[in-house]
Amino acid sequence: MILIIAEKPSLARNIAAGIGDMKNNTGYLEGQGYLVTWAFGHLFSLCDIEEYTGATSTGHWSMENIPCFPAEFRFKLRPGKDKRDDPGVARQFGVIKRLCARPDVDCIVNAGDADREGEIIVRLCIMNALEEAKPVKRLWLPDQTPETVAAALGEMKDDSEYDNLANEGFARTYVDWLYGVNLTRYASLRAGTLLRVGRVIVPIVKAVYDRDMAIKNFVPDIYYALVSSEETNGETVELVSKYKFPKEQAAKAQRACDKLNAQTATVTAKKTKKDTLKPGKLYSLSKLQNYLGKKYKMSMDDSLRVTQALYEKGFLTYPRTNSEYLATAEKDKIQKIVGLVANLGYPVAFSDKKTIFDDSKIESHSALTPTYKIPKPDALSPEEKTVYTAVLRRFVAVFCKEECVAQKTELTVSVGPCEDYTLKGTVILEPGWTKYDDSVKTSSRILPNLNKGDTVTINFQPKEKETSPPKHYTIETLNNYLKNPFREEKAAANEMEDVDDAEEYRAMFEGLELGTEATRTGIIDNAVKSGYMELKKDVYRILPGGEYLIQQTGALGISMDKYKTSQLGQALKKVFHGQMTVMDSVKLAEEEIAAVFFAPSNAPDSPDYTGAYGDEVGKCPLCGGTVFRGRYGFLCAGYKEGCSLKIPGMLCGRPITVKNAADLLTGGRTEKLSGFVSKKGKPFQAALQMKNGKTEFLFEDS
Repeated sequence: MILIIAEKPSLARNIAAGIGDMKNNTGYLEGQGYLVTWAFGHLFSLCDIEEYTGATSTGHWSMENIPCFPAEFRFKLRPGKDKRDDPGVARQFGVIKRLCARPDVDCIVNAGDADREGEIIVRLCIMNALEEAKPVKRLWLPDQTPETVAAALGEMKDDSEYDNLANEGFARTYVDWLYGVNLTRYASLRAGTLLRVGRVIVPIVKAVYDRDMAIKNFVPDIYYALVSSEETNGETVELVSKYKFPKEQAAKAQRACDKLNAQTATVTAKKTKKDTLKPGKLYSLSKLQNYLGKKYKMSMDDSLRVTQALYEKGFLTYPRTNSEYLATAEKDKIQKIVGLVANLGYPVAFSDKKTIFDDSKIESHSALTPTYKIPKPDALSPEEKTVYTAVLRRFVAVFCKEECVAQKTELTVSVGPCEDYTLKGTVILEPGWTKYDDSVKTSSRILPNLNKGDTVTINFQPKEKETSPPKHYTIETLNNYLKNPFREEKAAANEMEDVDDAEEYRAMFEGLELGTEATRTGIIDNAVKSGYMELKKDVYRILPGGEYLIQQTGALGISMDKYKTSQLGQALKKVFHGQMTVMDSVKLAEEEIAAVFFAPSNAPDSPDYTGAYGDEVGKCPLCGGTVFRGRYGFLCAGYKEGCSLKIPGMLCGRPITVKNAADLLTGGRTEKLSGFVSKKGKPFQAALQMKNGKTEFLFEDS
C-alpha cells in the first residue's frame, strides 16, 4: 500500500481524481492500492522563545531572554489563534500518524506543493509521524489535472533527491524566525509599540519610504531646453536638442538657439524596413501580477489568490514560478495544449524556439500556462475569468501563427554641422498576435512624410522646463525592484521578447532578489495590513506607521537594506545549490542579529543610546516631574496635568539620544550635533536648546 500525504485537502482530492475509484474515510481516501491523506498547510510551527528559555520574570516580552539563538530548532503542532492547541490540527496529524504506522503501508509519498515550502510542510509531518524507517518518494506536480497526476505517479523520485530544496526551506524558516522574533521583540520593547521587524518586510517598506521621502523633499529645478516645432510641407517636425541650460543661463540658451537657427536643417538619411514584432514571453507570477495590477488595479494578494484557485481547480499550472520559459521536457505536453487551444478557435501552432523553451532559465518551475483542462464559460468567477484570460491570451500570443508586421522608419535631420536628430516611427501593418494580447506596447507612431535631401524648417527657442520628481511605486515597479533591486527601473520595465534577460535570471538564481516569488506577495500584504503602507488602485504610499518603523529601526542600528538582505538571500541560494549548510546560513543571521543587540550605540551607557520605552532621563525644568522615554520622544510624566515639555525622538533625520535629552533638561542646550538633514537633503550641524519646554535649533557657534 502506498500512502500519499498531500499538503492540503484540495490537492488530495485532485490526486484521488487522478488515481480514480477511491472511497472516503475519516481524514483520508483509500483505493487502487493507495491511501491519500492531507495536512492543512502548515501543521507544524517553530517553538516560541519561551519554550527554549523558560518564562520571563514578568510573563511578558522582555530583554531578559533575547537574543535567543537555539542550538537546535524545535517544531510543535501549530496552535490555534488563541495560542491553545488546535483540535482539528491534532486530529488530522493523528490520522497521518496512524496511516504511517499501518503494517501494509510500505511506501510514503511527499505530495507537498511543488516548492520549498511544500517540501518541508510534508517532510515535517513524516519526520514527526514515522516511527520506523520506510521509503519516501516525492510526487512533483506542475499542475493538478488528472492526466498530470497519473503521469507523475509513474515518475516519482526518492524524496532524498529534493534534500537541497528542503535544506533551503528549513534555512529560510530558521533565519526568518531568528530575525522576526528577536528583532521584533527588541524594537518593540525599545519603542514601546509593536514593530514588525522581518528580514524582508523592512527593506520592502524602506523602499517605499525612501521613494516617498524623495518625492516629498523634491525641489524642482528649472532649466531651458532648445526646441524647434515648425511645419515643413504642412507637417509639424519637432526637434529637441540634447543640450540643456540652467535657469541662470537664459541668455546663453538664446545664443545657442540663434546659432542653430543660422544653420540649414536637412534630412540626411532615411531608413525604412518591414519588421516582425515579437510577443512578450510567457508569464511568471510577478509579470502576471504586474499586468493585472496595471490594467485591472488588482492587488498582488488578490491576483495570487485567484491564480492559486485556478491552479487548484486544474486550469493553470503551478503559480509561484519565477520563470517565463518552459522546460524542454514539456514539449510533448505543450504541443497537446496548443492543439486544445486551437480547438477554441485561436490561430496557434506549436513552435520550438529558444525564446520559449530554455532549461537554463528555469529553477524549479516553468512559466504559467493553461493546462489540459479548459474551463467552460460559466465555470469561472469574474476574477477567475480575468486572470485565466490573461494567461491564455499570452499563451496564444507566444504560439500565434499570425505575425505582427510593422513598418519602421528612421529619419536623421542634420542641423548644419552642429547636431544630428534621429526621429523613429513605427506603423503596424498586420496586427497578428496583438489581436489576442494587448499587454505588450505596440503603438503606432507616424513620422512626417520627408525624404533624404529635404530641407526642414527650424526655429529653435529656449523652452522653460521643470525637472520631475520620482514616481510613487506601483505594483509593477515595486515588483520589478524587488526581483532585482540593483537594476535600473527603466530596464526593468521593458518586457519585449528580444531583450537579453540573462542578467535578470542570474540575479534571481543567485538570490539577489528581495523575498521570493512564493513569499513576496504575502509580505507586501502583511506590510499593508500592519499599517506601514497603503495600496490605492495600483500605487503604494508610505503611511505614518511605516515612517515610524523605518526611523526607529534606523535609530536602533537595525540595518536591513537591500545589500544586507540580498547577501543573506545569496547565502540561502548557496544552501539550495549544496554550497553551504543550513547551520552556516543560520550563523550568518545570528551574527547580524547579535551585531544589533551588542552594538556600542545600543549600550545604555553609550552617548549614542536612544533609550527604551519608559527609561527615566531626568527632571522636568517646567514642573519638576519625571521625564521619560515615550514612543515618539521624551515627555514629562506631568503631561496629563498639562505639562507641555516635549523632546522629539527624531529631528531632521537624526535620532535624539538620552544624553542629548539629559543635556537639554539640565543645561538647557546641547553641544553642536551633526547628522541633521534639511528638507532639501543637505546635511547640517547645530546645537539644540530648550525654550519653554520646546526643543529648537541653535545655530550659534558653540
